[in-house]
Formats: sequence, structure tokens, C-alpha cells
Amino acid sequence: MKLYYSPGACSLSPHIVALEAGIPLELVKVDVKSKTVRKDGDFWELNPKGYVPALELDDGEVLTEGPAIVQYLADLAPAAGLAPAAGTFARVRLQETLNYLTSEIHKAYSPLFNPEVLPAVREERLAYLSRRYALIERQLAGRKYLLGDEFTVADAYLFTLTRWARAVKLDLSGLPNLEAYQKRVGGRKAVIEALRAEGLIAGSQAA
Repeated sequence: MKLYYSPGACSLSPHIVALEAGIPLELVKVDVKSKTVRKDGDFWELNPKGYVPALELDDGEVLTEGPAIVQYLADLAPAAGLAPAAGTFARVRLQETLNYLTSEIHKAYSPLFNPEVLPAVREERLAYLSRRYALIERQLAGRKYLLGDEFTVADAYLFTLTRWARAVKLDLSGLPNLEAYQKRVGGRKAVIEALRAEGLIAGSQAA
């Protein structure tokens, strides 16, 4: 399988999940501005949506959308415990969390990466994200991870999104549970390996 990614983008989440699950992936770097892959090719041909991540399966099928990809990967390696079994209420809770992250956290960051965003829009998005993170802060109280004591695909996603806060100057210093959580997830072996592979940390650094 091939994972089409851009360093530090939301594609970092399935990259982490694959490493946690012990699933080998070929990484293909995408230039998200020109929509081309590192080797000769047009990314639009592979994924008409034009953004990462995209997972190309061995049979040629292409799966897009991060929350779908991470669940697919988790189900390939159920022994890794990265997602509850399909059909259980616990799985629905996981999907509930993934939906919240993608709609309320992920998309709220998007305007903040636009250098031409109006100041009023920027301030509104920062305030919106602060309110949404406050809910996560409460959810993390007394927990190691989002859904309890076990790391799941939702944690790979939240960790990835929250790494963007510094780049957009979102102050999360008043959220101690979240701060401890980021350090906890960032110290996982698979997370460090993914960050190094994408050139986001040096070989001697931890996350």
C-alpha cells in the first residue's frame, strides 16, 4: 500500500496508525501546492479531491479521508487495539470522536493557514478553536487518551491537529490535560518514528 502524504499535514495521522499497527506502507510525498507527487505524476489523477491523505491499496483502489483511512488500517490489524470492533457501541463512540475532530477542530484550522485571511476571521477562528479544545480538555480529565487508557486512531488524529496550534499562534497553555496528553502521545515510539520519517524532528529528538 502507498500513503500519499505531506509532512505534518493531516496525513501524519494514518502514518502514525500504520506504524502503531505494524502495517508497512510506501510513503509518497505530495506537493500540496502544485498537486504533484515527488516522482513524476499528477496527484489529481490519483485523488480528484486534491488533498492528502490518500491510501492506494494493492489492488489499485484509492481510499481518501483521514477518519476512514485510519479505521481501515485499524481493522487490518485488530490485535493492535487501535479501534473497537465494528458494530460495538465503543466503535460508535470512536466514530463520534473522529467526526468531532474532523468537523470542529480540523476544519476550523483551515482558514488560519491562509496568509490573506482577514484579521476578524482569524480572531473568530482562534476563539472557536479555544472553545472546542475546552471540551477536549474536560474529556481528557482522568484519562490517558481520548477514549480511556488505550491509545486509538482518534489519538493519532488529535495529536496531529494539535501540533498545528503553534504554527497558527493558538494559545493552548491554559489546558494542562491537553498539554500532558500531547507529551504522552508524542513520546510513543511509533509517533516519533513517523515524525522523523516526515522530517519533522531530527533523528536525535523526541516529539
